[in-house]
Amino acid sequence: MKSSGESIGAAAARFGLDTHVLRFWEDEGLLRPTRDGAGRRLFSQDDVVRVAVILRNKAAGMSLEQIRVLLDEGAPDRHRVLEEHIAELDRRAADIAEARAMTEHALRCRSHDIAQCPRFRSHVGDVLSGEARWLLDRTHPAGGPVDAASGSAST
Repeated sequence: MKSSGESIGAAAARFGLDTHVLRFWEDEGLLRPTRDGAGRRLFSQDDVVRVAVILRNKAAGMSLEQIRVLLDEGAPDRHRVLEEHIAELDRRAADIAEARAMTEHALRCRSHDIAQCPRFRSHVGDVLSGEARWLLDRTHPAGGPVDAASGSAST
């Protein structure tokens, strides 16, 4: 008798994932594969589509909690979560545009020491004044961005 889905190994291989990732997403309530008579997970086409949705939205910067709300047809705050994510994408797009402008200026600048270029300094003015949205966390090994308002590491 043919099964009506693919095994966890086949589903994971389709997306280049380890099987433990799919098990974790199932534990988190993002996936609900059926089980065969022996208790093995069977991923239907709908389950595979959900995996693709999770991957695409993770790549877009959404957290698993945000994705959980997105996939929950009864979630009352779906629009709020999506509007907040759009606002975050807009902030990131502005940051990327500023980074591009800064990099293009550095590329064209005749100064060998970019920190001495008066026009380049305008690109770091918000950092110099303390008005930047993030600060470098010197205690974090990666020196990653920290939300200036909360003081916690941003993800």
